[in-house]
Amino acid sequence: MIGDGTSTFDARLDIVPTDPGVYLMKDASDSVIYVGKAKNLRNRLRSYFGKNPQGNAKVLAMISHVADFEYVVVGSELEALLLECNLIKRYQPHYNILLRDDKGFPYVCITMQEEYPRIMKVFRPDKNMVGAKYYGPYLGGDLYRALQALRDIFPTKTCRKVLPRDIGKERACLNYHIGRCVGPCRGDVPAAEYRKVMEDMCRFFEGKYDGILRDLEAQMQEASEALDFERAAIYRDRLQALRAVMANQNVSFPRESDRDAVGFFRDAGEMCFRKLELRGGRIIGSSTYFLKDEGESEESLLEAFLMQYYPTAAEIPKEVLVAIELEDKESVEQALSDMAGHKVSLHVPSRGDGARLLELANANAKEALRRRILRVGSSNQSVETALRLLASKLNLPEVPQRIESYDISNLGNDDRCGGMVVFTDGRPDKSAYRLFKIKTVEGQDDYASMREVLTRRFSHSGDEKFAKMPDLILADGGLGQVNAIYEVLEDLGIQDKIALAGMVKDRRHRTHGLVTRDGLSIDLAEDAREDEEMMVLFRLVTAVQNEVHRFAITYQRKLSKKRNLTYSLETIPGIGTAKRKSLMKHFGSIKAISQADVESLSQAERITQKDAEAIYKHFHE
Repeated sequence: MIGDGTSTFDARLDIVPTDPGVYLMKDASDSVIYVGKAKNLRNRLRSYFGKNPQGNAKVLAMISHVADFEYVVVGSELEALLLECNLIKRYQPHYNILLRDDKGFPYVCITMQEEYPRIMKVFRPDKNMVGAKYYGPYLGGDLYRALQALRDIFPTKTCRKVLPRDIGKERACLNYHIGRCVGPCRGDVPAAEYRKVMEDMCRFFEGKYDGILRDLEAQMQEASEALDFERAAIYRDRLQALRAVMANQNVSFPRESDRDAVGFFRDAGEMCFRKLELRGGRIIGSSTYFLKDEGESEESLLEAFLMQYYPTAAEIPKEVLVAIELEDKESVEQALSDMAGHKVSLHVPSRGDGARLLELANANAKEALRRRILRVGSSNQSVETALRLLASKLNLPEVPQRIESYDISNLGNDDRCGGMVVFTDGRPDKSAYRLFKIKTVEGQDDYASMREVLTRRFSHSGDEKFAKMPDLILADGGLGQVNAIYEVLEDLGIQDKIALAGMVKDRRHRTHGLVTRDGLSIDLAEDAREDEEMMVLFRLVTAVQNEVHRFAITYQRKLSKKRNLTYSLETIPGIGTAKRKSLMKHFGSIKAISQADVESLSQAERITQKDAEAIYKHFHE
C-alpha cells in the first residue's frame, strides 16, 4: 500500500507542475475519496507520498487507501478554493467528510429581502427566506478568511444588532472606527446606501467585478468633486483592495459568465479531451475523456466528442469554446441547441478571456494525457505490459498471443448455452467469438456443460472456425472450473500444449485474482493497489472475465426471448400447428411475425382475416 512509506508515484510526481491547483485522491475502485487544494501541487502531493507522509491519523488512513490521483492546474489560489469547493460538493469524498466539521459545508447567506441586509454563515439554505441569496458551499476555515479579507472592500456590520430597531441605542463598535464597517447602527448611513454595499458584495460573489469597479470609481470621483476628501479616500482604499484581489484572481471571467471550454491534446496513440465548466464567472468543475487516436482529423474527433458527450450532459451552456473551426459548425450548433432547448454557439476565441480559458483547458488536457501515458503507457504499450506480466506471473514460456475464455449461462433448464471469447494480442477478437447451445446435459450442471463446450470446441480443431489453438485458457471460475477444463484437455491429449488458469471473483462478484492447478494463487486486486504496472494486468483480466460473461448471457437471453415468442404463438386461439408452420414459412421468424400488420399477416397461407387480427392483437396489446 502507498501508506507503508514506499511510494509508487515517484516518476509521476516529478512531472507534476508547481502551479496552484486542486487534486483528487482515488481508491482502487476509481472512486474519489479526497479532494484538496494547493498553492504548489508538486510539493503538496509529495508531502503525501514521500517516505514520511505528513498528517494526522485520519490523513494517514486516507493515504493508505489511495490507488491513484489526478489534479487540475488553475491560475490562482482563489480559483483553487472555488474549484475545490465545487468538487467536494459534487463527489462528497469520504475523507473530506471525516476531516471537516460534522455540521456540513457552510454557505454565505445575504438577506437581501431585509431593509438592512445581513451577511451570515449558514449550513443549509432556508427555503422560507424568500429573497435571500446563497453562495457556496465553502470550507469553514477558508470561508472565514475570505470574509475577513472582503471586509476591506465591503465594510459591512458583523455585530448582533437588529436594524432598524437598534439604531442609535449603543455606541458604534471598533470595526466602525477602523473602517471595516460603515456603521449603519449609528443612523448616519441611509438604508439605501448600506444596501448598495451589500449589493456590491453579491456582485462580487457572482464574479461581476467590472461593475463594482466602475461604481467605486464614480463614487470616489463624486466625493472628490464635492471636496469630501475623507470619503473619497474611503472609496480609494476599497478600490485598491478590490484590485489587489483581482490581480491574483485569474479565474474571474466577468463578461462571459456561462460557457464550457473544450481543450484537447493528442500523443502516443491517445487523445484527451478536457472540459472546463465556467458558471457565474468562475470555473466550477472539469471533466476528462480519453479516446483512442486512430489518425482521424482533429476536426472529426472534436465533432464526435461534442455529439457524443452533450446528449447526456446535465446542462449545456449558451457558448462552447473550441480550439478549431468545424466545417459543419452550423449543423453541430443546431443539434446542441435542440438538445439544450436554447441557442448554443461554438466559438473559437483568438484573444481575451475566452482564449485564456481555452488555453487553460488545453493545458489541463495535456497534463491529463501525460499522466495517463506515464501511468499505463500508450494503448499498445499498456497491452504489451499486461501480457508480459501475465506470462511472468503464470510462468509461461512466452507471451500468450491468443487467450480464450469460456462461460456457461445457465438460468434454468431451458436455453442453456456456453460462450467462447477470444483475445488476440490482448484485445477482443470478436470475429473469433463462438456460441454453443448445450445439447447433452440435463439440469443445471455447469461443470458438465463446460466439458461439453470444451469437447466440441477442441474436437473440431480441423474446422476452419476452430483451427487456431489458444496459448492460454482463462476459466471463468476457481479450481473447480480449472479442473473440469483440464480433464477435457487431458482426454484430448493436449493438456501440455495449452496453459490454463482460473479467474477468481470476490464476494461482490468482482474480478479478484488468478489460480492454477499447481496451487499458485495471484491476488491481482491487491497487487494493483501497490504497483501501477500490475494495474494494467488487473484491467486485462477483468476485461476478459466481464466480456465472456456478457457474451454468454446475451446469447442466453436471445434464446430465451425466441423461445418465449415461439411459445407465445402457440397460445393464440385458432392458431394450430399447420397455421404456425405457414406463418414461419411466410415470414421466416417469430420477430417478423410480431412486427407484421394485419394485412401482411392475412397474406400468409391458411391465415384468415380473423386469424390475422387475433395474431396482431396478441403481439400489440
